[in-house]
Amino acid sequence: QVQLVESGGGLVQPGGSLRLSCTASRSTFSFNAIGWYRQAPGKQRELVARISSGGSTNYADSVKGRFTISRDNAKNTVYLQMNSLKPEDTAVYYCNAYVFGDNYWGQGTQVTVSS
Repeated sequence: QVQLVESGGGLVQPGGSLRLSCTASRSTFSFNAIGWYRQAPGKQRELVARISSGGSTNYADSVKGRFTISRDNAKNTVYLQMNSLKPEDTAVYYCNAYVFGDNYWGQGTQVTVSS
């Protein structure tokens, strides 16, 4: 079992920045992948960014060049740095870990981009 705890969400103006953190209950070193998804009201949950155990990353086209995912295995934590935020980035952001065929989810953190 893996527990994931997100933090760092909040209200920010368009063009602003936020950094989300996700801390796992055990070492992330062996995770096949860990990343972030988001779900806006009335929409399906979508992949935002993901980083593999080997360090390769992939991003949704809508966030490329604005968001950066990184991981600190020593702290069992993955980060999502979000810059140049837009109103359409408003959503609940969920941390996800894929570990040997099992998916684990955090409780989600709200990000609201509004003036």
